[in-house]
Amino acid sequence: METRKVQVTGGSTYTVSLPKEWATENDVSAGSVVEFHAERDLLLLAPQRDNGRVEGSLDVEGLENRHELTRAVMTMYVSGFDIIQLEASRITAEQRRIIRDATQGLVGLEMIEETTDRVVLQDLLDSSELSVHNAITRMRLVSLTMLSDAVEALIEDNDDLAADVMQRDDDVDRLWYMVSRVFRTVLRNPTAADEIGFPRETVFDFQSSARQLERIADHATKIASLSQEIGEITGETADLLDQLEAEAIAVPETAMDALLTENSDEAVDLANEARSQIPDVDETAREVDGKIREFDPQSAQVLGLVVDSLSRTADYGGNIAESALQKAAPRPQS
Repeated sequence: METRKVQVTGGSTYTVSLPKEWATENDVSAGSVVEFHAERDLLLLAPQRDNGRVEGSLDVEGLENRHELTRAVMTMYVSGFDIIQLEASRITAEQRRIIRDATQGLVGLEMIEETTDRVVLQDLLDSSELSVHNAITRMRLVSLTMLSDAVEALIEDNDDLAADVMQRDDDVDRLWYMVSRVFRTVLRNPTAADEIGFPRETVFDFQSSARQLERIADHATKIASLSQEIGEITGETADLLDQLEAEAIAVPETAMDALLTENSDEAVDLANEARSQIPDVDETAREVDGKIREFDPQSAQVLGLVVDSLSRTADYGGNIAESALQKAAPRPQS
């Protein structure tokens, strides 16, 4: 760390010199323009950059595995590249199909060029058009509705509803990747935080909570898949599963209310309420565990996994509540 004395020139202008080593490393010299970004009691200084698109290239030679190639595209997207060039001596038809499928699963990304040795993808949205607040609000609605529908499909042995739940998981994943991209962009570029309209700490809290919602959607998908391995559930067991689902969903619902409110006192009250609901979920889960012992071994195993997923949902809601408490806490002065 280096320190500089603030001086006054012309009677009213405050000036401070820049460290020469930093200026040299960042191509700042006499006549250069620098940007100042205010964040509460901090003032961030950065060389003025052009607003050109950030380009990145990736060699996909021999990368035919669907999972690996899809993951490569998603990693480049989340890392914040606006233009992604995928190159090889020859792009195969199978690689093109995988790339096209991966592109459709990412918000704003389009395939803009295809040649024998290159595929170019471009993000057609800029940071100012991406609302991380709207994204996590949508993730909340979809993931928790998925969980409710998954338990209904399980109890009623509704395979069509179960299939619909599993399809909706793609929507949550798309939003999760978008939130992650915005988060990494904000970390790298102070200007992006200005455009998005939230402090970087808040974007971090949103991203952390979005991760919990993405996990809830994964467990909803798991329950929907398990529902196809067991028949209709009736009687007290069905009632207990309904009760467990309602109690489990209430935790992230309340926690998300805490995260999204602008009133700090209200946020603390709601977050603590969400955390206090978790013991009720654990108690009901134990009741269901005791009841499913009456089932045959295969059905008992399936229902045990369902109970575990619902319990984890409450835990994820507790994690969101922790993020809400962090967001509502007073900010220490630097």
